[in-house]
Amino acid sequence: MSHDPQRLKDIRDGVGRICARFDAAYWRAADSAGAFPEDFVTALTEAGYLGIAMPEDVGGAGLGATEAAAMMQTIAASGAGFSGASAVHMNIFAPLPIAVFGTAAQRARFLPPLIAGEDRTCFAVTEPDAGLETARITTFATRDGDGYLIRGRKIWTSAAQRATRVLIVARTAPYDEAKPLAGLTLFYAPLDRERVEIREIHKMGRAAVDSNMLFIDGLRVHEDERIGAEGEGFKCLLHGLNPERILIAAESVGLGRAALAKAAAYAGERVVFGRPIGQNQAIQHPLAKAWAALEAADLMVFKAAALYDAGEPCGLEANAAKYLAAEAAFEACETAVLVHGGMGYAQEYDVERYMREAMIPRIAPVSREMILSFIAEKALGLPKSY
Repeated sequence: MSHDPQRLKDIRDGVGRICARFDAAYWRAADSAGAFPEDFVTALTEAGYLGIAMPEDVGGAGLGATEAAAMMQTIAASGAGFSGASAVHMNIFAPLPIAVFGTAAQRARFLPPLIAGEDRTCFAVTEPDAGLETARITTFATRDGDGYLIRGRKIWTSAAQRATRVLIVARTAPYDEAKPLAGLTLFYAPLDRERVEIREIHKMGRAAVDSNMLFIDGLRVHEDERIGAEGEGFKCLLHGLNPERILIAAESVGLGRAALAKAAAYAGERVVFGRPIGQNQAIQHPLAKAWAALEAADLMVFKAAALYDAGEPCGLEANAAKYLAAEAAFEACETAVLVHGGMGYAQEYDVERYMREAMIPRIAPVSREMILSFIAEKALGLPKSY
């Protein structure tokens, strides 16, 4: 897939115009109250952006990870940060396994309502006792007539409070030491509150978008809501992992840029000892270093996106992009707080929110240490350590 620079500019400009309607005060209030940014999501939906990476035959734009990354980065960089990006993130990447592995009937049934904002989805993989070791999940889907009954627990499921459906991975066969990832199956299930208790996790940042534990007790899923073949859920899941890393990396760069913009503006205006603090190299150099790190990470983000869109292997690049962008964003946000001095700790200057949100990509969806171990094995040929 080739990418038209003008189209990328149009996406950034169009999304940017929508974001401009939601100022810093809007996001400050959403974070403070833990209020989901419904108006913001509605504006993006009405403009057609939720279908940016979905196939044209179901009403999407038929574009790739490159365009989706440009969109999500623009949202974060506007000052919305992860409070804005995470509000739509799941509807951008989570449906990809349906688009790739779903039947024609499933695509026609499930994707248009997501694009139109009539359905909202969440993604349930992680479990309290499994963490990053997906093979060890214990949520089980038992055959029941023309469908399944799912029982188990999930954790860190974002946006479940408003979701109508859940893309969920469950076991349909017991764990097998010889084939640990066999027996996992992917479902696109209705989020029936009678069978699923959704318990919000109160957390450090991004309060506007909920994170949850799910307690699932006999959730009924019809056979035609299974995505792909039984036992091949991990194969389906893998198709969504690289674009997820690319998008969160793009969002991280956007967050870092938002923080740097605030810091540079403050450094140019704040006068101490008769001169702007931004005239001092002790202020300039950390900001310049953070800028350089963000720009370098951005190159890896869009290299990974281009490889994914071309159908080329991109696991190394997608993981490296996530690692580099998360570290660069954290450095930029920390620097922005320190440049503001005491006011960096005040909510009204916003950088403290950016700092709290910058922890998200350092932890999720995969840890820094796992990424480095993966790179050591796949790029450097070192023995597998996990």
